[in-house]
Amino acid sequence: MVDKSIRVILADDHVVVRAGIRQILEHAGDIVVIAEADNGEDAQILVREHHPDVAVLDIQMPKVSGIEATRWIRANAKDVGVLILTAYDDDPYVMAVLQAGANGYVLKTASPAELIQAVRDVLEGKSALDASIAKKLMAYLFMRQKAAQVEALTEREMEVLVLTAKGFTNKAIGVQLSISDRTVQGHLAHIFNKLQANSRTEAVMRAVSLGWISHDLGTIPEE
Repeated sequence: MVDKSIRVILADDHVVVRAGIRQILEHAGDIVVIAEADNGEDAQILVREHHPDVAVLDIQMPKVSGIEATRWIRANAKDVGVLILTAYDDDPYVMAVLQAGANGYVLKTASPAELIQAVRDVLEGKSALDASIAKKLMAYLFMRQKAAQVEALTEREMEVLVLTAKGFTNKAIGVQLSISDRTVQGHLAHIFNKLQANSRTEAVMRAVSLGWISHDLGTIPEE
């Protein structure tokens, strides 16, 4: 046993899962789980009472989610490291947790050695990301960079683009927006230029890739 153990609070709503995680962590020799919670609200209380080195949190928990708990810890216990340990690798969860201020994001498919190292990394102020999560983060940052390099559309151009994505023809778009077909064509020309697109479909797909519009709006007729 080392002179100073890493003090951990563990929060997961499944008791069997918590028992397994605790066994893995404490087997490391330099980590001790000082308290457990089965919901996010109790996790916040334990952080306030014990001020651990690292809080290991699941995302989906009763009362308060891991995302909300992370946000609370960042606001009320800034020096407590937060490691998310979850089965979810969906983009919305990943980005929400990292934006909330988590120091690490590890999947429950990780090996015991990877989990232990993640706790140590978080204690040292390093980012501890599962390889697949790191790829998602890099892709997200790349898309943010791409979006920043594209000239923004005006409000009217966005309206035209959304209606285009929904499958409206130029004439139908004109009726919807109370403008002429020629004006619609002018807006589309500006949209094509800003998005470096050569067709309606290409413009819509580029806007989807940038996160400006949803991918499931509809089909796009070429005119």
